[in-house]
Amino acid sequence: MKIKAHIIFDNTKKSIRIKSVINHLIKSSKLQNSKFIIVIGGDGFMLQTLKKFYRFKKPFYGINSGSYGFLMNKFSSKFFLKNLTSSKPIQIHPLQMFLKTKNNKTKKSIAINEISILRQSRQASSVKVVSGKSTIIKKLISDGVLVSTPAGSTAYNLSVHGPILNLNSKKLAITPISPFRPRRWKGKIVSDRSKINIKNLNVNKRPISAVADNFEVRNVKSINIIINKKISFVLLFNKNNSLDKKIKIEQARKETSNIYNNSN
Repeated sequence: MKIKAHIIFDNTKKSIRIKSVINHLIKSSKLQNSKFIIVIGGDGFMLQTLKKFYRFKKPFYGINSGSYGFLMNKFSSKFFLKNLTSSKPIQIHPLQMFLKTKNNKTKKSIAINEISILRQSRQASSVKVVSGKSTIIKKLISDGVLVSTPAGSTAYNLSVHGPILNLNSKKLAITPISPFRPRRWKGKIVSDRSKINIKNLNVNKRPISAVADNFEVRNVKSINIIINKKISFVLLFNKNNSLDKKIKIEQARKETSNIYNNSN
């Protein structure tokens, strides 16, 4: 069986080694003629590749050569062809941010995992968070706040004790980063139809930056965030290791950790 796949790989020893093995199994096709895009690298490299090539409307099959590889598949030279041809698609939509800087410049970017609002000086950030006509929090003083998709809810969002969202939940997580006031605010889960606005309440004294996955803008005055349903990413996963299954495993780990911590 001839497989038309275009191979993109990160410039690491492990990625190059995996690519060399795959080259003995299939020949890389031109991007326009391919049925799949095979991405060899870690999650960060996959995020960059998705943003760069999603306009070609091809499914992405990730092979992990990084650390955890949440968006990737484990590589097996023996079962590679079988795994690729029997892989199952997952469709996800990115966050879109539109922002205005202190100097009234406008910028936009998309994010597959999360959009993080971070303090950029020794001063904590001071922001107001609104969803549509509802005020989520009037004044949050913290190291920052992030808005996460279900696909990204096990990444940075989980690290700052945010909720893990089911892939089909149609929800977004708004999670504070080291909140100082109100100290016990845990964030909020909102509909993925929400239009979220984050406003810097003290632009001069408390500068903030906005980071969409790996794209950063500094000295931000206000940010509008929505889910962009016009953009779709199709990720392919091995049948026994889908993204949904990975999320459920992380949920179980978190529940076990909470039970352990509460018992001590």
